[in-house]
Amino acid sequence: MASTKEAPHAEGARPRTPRPATPPEQPGRLTSPLALTLLLLLLVLLQSPLRRALSAPVMQSWTTVFVAVVIQALPFLVLGVLLSAAIAVYVPPSFFARALPSRPALAVPVAGLAGAVLPGCECASVPVAGALVRRGVTPAAALAFLLSAPAINPIVLTATAVAFPRDPEMVVARFVASLLVACAMGWLWQRVGRTDWMRPPAHAHHEGRSKGAAFWDAVRHDVMHAGGFLVVGAMAAATLKAVAPESWLRTAADNPVVAVLALAVLAVVLSICSEADAFVAASLTQFSLTARLAFLVVGPMIDLKLFAMQAGTFGRGFALRFAPMTFVLAVASAVLTGAVLL
Repeated sequence: MASTKEAPHAEGARPRTPRPATPPEQPGRLTSPLALTLLLLLLVLLQSPLRRALSAPVMQSWTTVFVAVVIQALPFLVLGVLLSAAIAVYVPPSFFARALPSRPALAVPVAGLAGAVLPGCECASVPVAGALVRRGVTPAAALAFLLSAPAINPIVLTATAVAFPRDPEMVVARFVASLLVACAMGWLWQRVGRTDWMRPPAHAHHEGRSKGAAFWDAVRHDVMHAGGFLVVGAMAAATLKAVAPESWLRTAADNPVVAVLALAVLAVVLSICSEADAFVAASLTQFSLTARLAFLVVGPMIDLKLFAMQAGTFGRGFALRFAPMTFVLAVASAVLTGAVLL
């Protein structure tokens, strides 16, 4: 019997790797085009009840408030995201290290005031503060900048002036109360903070990449992230205005303590970007200016997304100590400032 021999491969030729067979589409599988088609068909079938529901006075009021808040806040949010991404990517952290005084007690207020001239939302301030600590800046000054930058920068103050055209004192009150909290937390950390409470922050996600790519990645991330929270905040404000019974809101608003605490907790839960929160606060007309000031002071300093970012950058032990104290000082500063200026 003649034996069969395999033909040797040509010299230098690689053996062919068989391509994996493409699995056949499973019958009955729901694909994206099919799901979109079914959704559109469902909307067509339900257009009459949907039209009746949207024409109800409650829904018309809800839609009016929601659209007004989003349209007013969106330009400030986009501008703030662009500027904060540019600062986070193009301004080297060594600039802050050279500009701050060597004495920590003086570096804290200087870093707090730096937030007034360097726009940055909450999403950018935490990575920038982490970069400052890595470059040797005293943690007390870095934390003061972390709290002040998203609260008193020019974009935020301009948005506050636009949102409260009849109450210009809200701009001054927000600036003063937020700066007081930033400096107080910096000095408090310098006094009682311990190095083992703060984990050394990891490198920022954009380090080692080109400036342009890092900038646009930061812009895309922050627009989607902050825009989502803006929509949630606008929906909550519209719901409070249109659905919540007026008697409930009046009861909460008539009690100064309950009003301040309610809006402070609401700021933590909603987690709205600081470039847009003034328009949500302005829509809560049932509440006093002091209660709304608490909303504006607390939100940029501590909310759910900020707690997660602080825990990821500096460690959970740091966030568990830093967040509650920031909340207490922010509420107290808002109340004291409101009693004097509002």
